[in-house]
Amino acid sequence: MDLTKVIRTVPNWPKQGVMFRDITTLLLHPEAFRYCISRFVEQYTKRGITKIAGIESRGFVFGAALAHEMKLPFVLIRKKGKLPAQTISQEYALEYGVDTIEVHTNAMVSGDKVLIIDDLLATGGTMNAACQLVEKVGGKVEGCGFVVNLPELQGIEKLKRYDLFWLVEFEGD
Repeated sequence: MDLTKVIRTVPNWPKQGVMFRDITTLLLHPEAFRYCISRFVEQYTKRGITKIAGIESRGFVFGAALAHEMKLPFVLIRKKGKLPAQTISQEYALEYGVDTIEVHTNAMVSGDKVLIIDDLLATGGTMNAACQLVEKVGGKVEGCGFVVNLPELQGIEKLKRYDLFWLVEFEGD
């Protein structure tokens, strides 16, 4: 399936010069969504994964469906201040400042083999922070899965030490 046909490109959003890859249109096509989940299942079924984590917010959509399909627990990685119980956090750099993501301290245990899912790999900062969170609680990152990779933003460089997988790439337009 050619996912480029169901992922909308929004020029100049959120700012001039950005070609935003919008996966909400993919979600309007059940067959495309099923295709994404089945490809992730094929990639990760025999890896001994014990938990799947999704990064807020679009990583929740794909990660939760994948966890359901693989019959595994699903862990939420959220923006700071969104989780109600005890958390650990990880800061990461943005273009102009820093942001923070968190996970519940009891969401993973030492030795968990964790697959982290997000919709899109751009600069790699958020995924790198998510990997650091998993490692802080003693988990092992077994892979980082994405629907879309934007190679011109070189996110792969920040994540070289991890096993990366994506379903489709978009080159700069």
